[in-house]
Amino acid sequence: MVKGKKKSNDPTGRKITLKMAKNALKVTIDGKCRLDLSNMDIATFPKCILKLCDVDELDLSRNLLKKIPDTIDRFVNLRWLDLHSNHLEQVPAALGRLHNLCNLNLCNNHLTTSGLPHELGLLRNLRILNLGMNHIETLPPSIAALKELRELGLFNNLLTHLPKCLQSLPKLQKLNMKSNPILTDDPRGVDRIQRVDFLYLVREDCLCVDCLKRCKKERERLDSRISAASTKKKLIFAGLITPNSVVLENQALWR
Repeated sequence: MVKGKKKSNDPTGRKITLKMAKNALKVTIDGKCRLDLSNMDIATFPKCILKLCDVDELDLSRNLLKKIPDTIDRFVNLRWLDLHSNHLEQVPAALGRLHNLCNLNLCNNHLTTSGLPHELGLLRNLRILNLGMNHIETLPPSIAALKELRELGLFNNLLTHLPKCLQSLPKLQKLNMKSNPILTDDPRGVDRIQRVDFLYLVREDCLCVDCLKRCKKERERLDSRISAASTKKKLIFAGLITPNSVVLENQALWR
């Protein structure tokens, strides 16, 4: 009997071999080469994947990573890097040497303002940056150098005001600052920016305890609103005669 693949209970995380990494290589619809090592209980950055550093996209999301080594700069062709839902407390300065990077996802980690190096401003081709669900109080001024940035996620952080550096981003179109302790409901200077909510669909077993509680609470709130709206509609039409009953009465009179 073939046994199913089980998740590792080893506190050091799952060990990734070069063979496993090669089997995780995929070709995207637009012909890019992606190394997908997401949701594999990886706690330590696998050194073996440095032999595959010519990939265009690297997905290490939903793992147990606490640190990204400086050797990440060997992925010189990287255009897309997904590190969301890990345990990262800081981003290495070496990340700023990935000059071809267009999309960087650091959502749902343990990043603070001090964990964001000023070298992020060197990512001059970056178009999408997701820093949501962290512990960021303000952005490094170097973010103002990201002149190609179109979308920025800052939701669920500790921002108390609109970062000044955002005013220096000429191509920024979408900004998500939901669930921050902003001191004013309508910060000035974001009129030209479309504020939107980013949506990520994940399985419940991929969420941490806090995130799962938050999602369930939000679901209960939405269900309550839908139920209230449904009850209100029933009350509005409760005293009306249905069209069919009117027709039947008219028919009786004609006869």
